[in-house]
Amino acid sequence: MPHYLTQHTLACLTRQGAEELAQQLVAAEGITPLRTLFNMVEGKMVVEFEAPNRETLEGWLKGHDFHFDYMFRIEYEFADGRLTPV
Repeated sequence: MPHYLTQHTLACLTRQGAEELAQQLVAAEGITPLRTLFNMVEGKMVVEFEAPNRETLEGWLKGHDFHFDYMFRIEYEFADGRLTPV
């Protein structure tokens, strides 16, 4: 299944708020958050998702008021000394 990376700008988020956002993502149906990273000082969240396609992911995010700054599909990963398709 394709992987996507999104970045989100968060306003005035507490640690508890970040945990609540992450829990909402974990409960999602039709998409799977693989990794959720936060920078509380700069108010940013980056999430790696697994989703059937961009439209499904974008629709879920918009439908749950998760505004995103950008989104792109991850096509390759460099790991263990080689470039491999994701």
